[in-house]
Amino acid sequence: MPVVKIELAKGRTIAQKREMVKLITDAVVKTAGVKSENVWIIINEFEPDNFSSGGNLQIDKYDASMLPSESD
Repeated sequence: MPVVKIELAKGRTIAQKREMVKLITDAVVKTAGVKSENVWIIINEFEPDNFSSGGNLQIDKYDASMLPSESD
């Protein structure tokens, strides 16, 4: 049973995640020779203030309108 773990910044729609897991499942079925029902995919989403690259938090690279409000 293959398990694929995806670490992903929040912000994708359900439709985008559905398409992503379908394409990944198809690739695993094709390359590993397993049934699709035996492919498990775990998506861990994180806030942009919990991720950095190049020494800068990703939250600092976002347009303020794209960020969650303090009440979320």
